[in-house]
Amino acid sequence: MLTELAVRDLGVIDDLRLVLGPGMTALTGETGAGKTLVVEAIELLVGGRADGILVRKGAEEARVEGRFVVDDDERVLTRVVPARGRSRAYVDGRMATAGELASIGAGLVDLHGQHAHQSLLGAAAQRQALDLSGDVDLAPLLAARQAVAGIDEALEALGGDPRARAREVDLLRFQLAEIDAAAMGAADEEQTLEAEEDALAGAEANRDAGWSAHAALTDEGGAVDALGKALAHVTGREVWSAMEGRLRAVGAEVTDIAAELRHATEEIADDPERLEAVRARRRLLADVRRKYGETLSHVMAYAVEARTRLDELVEHDRRALTLDRERAEATEQVRAAARAVAEARRRAAPGLAAAVEGRLQELALAGAHFDVSVDGADPADDVEFLLGPNPGEPLLPLAKTASGGELARAMLAVRLVLTAGPPTLVFDEVDAGVGGEAALAVGRALAAVANDHQVLVVTHLPQVAAFADEQVAVAKAEKDGRTIASARVVREGERVVELSRMLSGQPASAAARDHAEELLAAASRQRGH
Repeated sequence: MLTELAVRDLGVIDDLRLVLGPGMTALTGETGAGKTLVVEAIELLVGGRADGILVRKGAEEARVEGRFVVDDDERVLTRVVPARGRSRAYVDGRMATAGELASIGAGLVDLHGQHAHQSLLGAAAQRQALDLSGDVDLAPLLAARQAVAGIDEALEALGGDPRARAREVDLLRFQLAEIDAAAMGAADEEQTLEAEEDALAGAEANRDAGWSAHAALTDEGGAVDALGKALAHVTGREVWSAMEGRLRAVGAEVTDIAAELRHATEEIADDPERLEAVRARRRLLADVRRKYGETLSHVMAYAVEARTRLDELVEHDRRALTLDRERAEATEQVRAAARAVAEARRRAAPGLAAAVEGRLQELALAGAHFDVSVDGADPADDVEFLLGPNPGEPLLPLAKTASGGELARAMLAVRLVLTAGPPTLVFDEVDAGVGGEAALAVGRALAAVANDHQVLVVTHLPQVAAFADEQVAVAKAEKDGRTIASARVVREGERVVELSRMLSGQPASAAARDHAEELLAAASRQRGH
């Protein structure tokens, strides 16, 4: 609900701050005091049209702030209207657009009267209201539509264009043939081939190196001879016995190495054919990797994916036939569910229309007719509320109802029948053209709606104001040659005085005060307080 409203430099309002509570609050005051400006301030908060003409003369800009609390969630909406230029909007102190304010405000406030923010004037809201009043079950229709959408997605994923599908099949087959032709055995094959190529490309140099190493060990004066001479010097001498054993072991190891060098060097041979084969293999693998993956592992993974996709495409016709059959069944379910919803809406429409029309009779619209039109192909989404406020007048859409008071009372009648809607409802001109018992009926109706919503009502009628939980008196006074509007909550004795003013224009009149007290007591009894 709207818990706090601050308005500055808007029309005759200089600086106004209201703290509002739940239930019904009546805004009262003499004509021109500024009551409607409070409604316009709320309308600005929820994205209404801003006009520089609203700015108080002499001020650079008007500013409206509202604090809303819904289920312990607090939002602060702000609208700044300059005398010249574009308005500015803020949500919780963050810059926003008027569109964002409207979107947020639609879930917070509904204004009934001559104002743009009336959710029940929208086709979607009227359709939803009918569905709620008639307990229309939309779940089967939504589920059936979702099923069709899921099947359509599956068909699209299969590839709906035969030519595109054929091209993709050919491409995948070519790619897989190229990968298969490479006959990759291991992910590290390129590293193995690189080592083999190095060995084959350097065969002559490797042979020369092997023979040179062998000569260094076995030629006269080589390592074998040197070790033999060293061994001869220490053999038989006790002090060098340990060294003698080590020299013999080294000599044997060097002799073995020389033999292995000779054998390995004799095995090295030029093999240009094998070298070219290795190089060709490396080029092939590099080409495959360039096309299909950063590494051979990636190429192998791509081949698995491509084969899976190819299998899907090859099986497309079979799968498509199955999906087409499933889609036909799901579409029939959509038609059946849509038909059921349309029938339920058409059954519910007369009951809703009769209930609202009955309320209209209570709200001083005797002879008014209300109808709920249900049209369009199944599920009959074209739902429209129609009102003929006077006998003999044609039924017209609510949005085209000329009188603001009649429209507001029609909205009130609908709200009495339905409990859904934003948490805060504002009614302006709802009591236009009524009095006496009809005024009491309007007050009772507003109080009833206030059981489920916060209700703010601008009223000139004491019979309506008496039903409010709180009453805010709006007054204007002259200060320094300027007219300034003020607002304050009036309670107990002050409220009796304000109601007396509304009754007779003479707040000091004892008779008017007695009548005011009687109104308050009667309203309290009727509300069960």
